[in-house]
Amino acid sequence: MSRTVYLHVGAPKTGTTYLQDRLSVNSTTLAAQGVHFPTISPLVSPGLAHFRASLDLLGQDWGGPAGHAEGSWDALVRRVRRRSGTVVVSHEILAPASPTHVAKAMADLGRDVHVVYTARDLSRMLPAAWQESIKQGRGWSFKRFLDRSQRGRTWFARSFDLPSVLSTWGSGLPPERIHVVTVPRERPADQQGDPLWLRMCELLGIDPTWAPLESRRSNRSLGIIETQVLRQLNRRVDRPAGHESQYDELIRVMLDQGELVKRKSAAVTLPPGRYPWVQEQAERWIEWIEGSGVHVVGDLEDLRPVAPEPDARWRDPDKVSAKRQLSPALDALAAMTREAARRPDPERQLTQRVRAQVQRVRDR
Repeated sequence: MSRTVYLHVGAPKTGTTYLQDRLSVNSTTLAAQGVHFPTISPLVSPGLAHFRASLDLLGQDWGGPAGHAEGSWDALVRRVRRRSGTVVVSHEILAPASPTHVAKAMADLGRDVHVVYTARDLSRMLPAAWQESIKQGRGWSFKRFLDRSQRGRTWFARSFDLPSVLSTWGSGLPPERIHVVTVPRERPADQQGDPLWLRMCELLGIDPTWAPLESRRSNRSLGIIETQVLRQLNRRVDRPAGHESQYDELIRVMLDQGELVKRKSAAVTLPPGRYPWVQEQAERWIEWIEGSGVHVVGDLEDLRPVAPEPDARWRDPDKVSAKRQLSPALDALAAMTREAARRPDPERQLTQRVRAQVQRVRDR
C-alpha cells in the first residue's frame, strides 16, 4: 500500500485555519480522489482531531478539560496508516516542536513523509500574532510583545523562525521533501479562487474541482480600539483554573468573533521603526531557502515586507484613549449580559433535578 504523508507544521497566522477547514469540509470528495484529511472519530472534525493529536504529541494539555487530548496522536496515526494515496496532517502548534517530538512524529507517520511550511511576510504576521495572543487571554502591550519577539522570546517568534523550524523538522530529509508555500500579498486580478488554497492544491496534487466547498470559518482581525478593549478586559479578569476553555469560548466567540469584530477601527500594523529588523529577517529566510534547495510553491518576493511611505500615519494600538474604548466596551458588556441571562442557572438546574428525583421516588 503506497502512502505519502504531507505534514503541515505551520506557521501560525499564515491561513492555516482556512486551509484546515477547506480540507475538512471537502474531506469526503477529496477522499474519493485519494487525498485524505483523516479524523479520529465521526463525531470529531478533522481540524479538531489534528489539534488534539498535536497537543498529545507535544505533551501539552490546553484548550479543553484536563486529559482531553490524551491518546489522540496514536489514534490519528492509526487512521493515517490505514490510508493509501495522499494523507495530510496539519496543525500550526507543531512549528516549534523539539527534536525529540519531531523524531517521534516522523517515525510514527511512515517512510514517505513530506514537511510543509506556509510562510508569510513577517510585518503582517507579527500584528496578527499579537492580536491572537490577546484573544487567548494575554494582557501584554504591543510594544512588549514586539520587544520579546525580536529577542526570540515568544512562542510565535519561535514558530516564525523559518530556518530554525525547517532545520528541525527537515532533519534527515532530502530537500525535495521539504516544501515552503508562500502566502501571497493579494489575489492576482486574473485569478479565480483563493491563491493560497490554489498553491496548496498544486503541492498536494489536488484538482480544485475536487474541493468545491469554501471554508466556513473565519478568523478576522480586530482593529486597534477593539483589541485594546479585549486586552484591558484580560488584565481585569482572572481565567478561573479548570474553566479556561469556557472562558476562552466566551471571550473569543462572544466578543472578538461577535460584538467586537463587527466594529471597524484602524488596523493593527507594525511600527515603522521595526521594518529594518523584519526586512533583515526576510533576507535571512530567503537566503536559507535558496541555499537549502527546498521546494518552493509561490514567490519568495511574498516574504519581503513592504515598508510604509515615510509620511504615512501610524496609529499606536497601545495608546487608545478611554473615550474611544467606551462605546465598544459597552457593546461588549451588553453582549455579555445577554449571554449571562440566556444561560441556565446551574443552581436552578440542580434544584429541578433533585425535585424530579424526589418525585420519581414518591411515584414508586
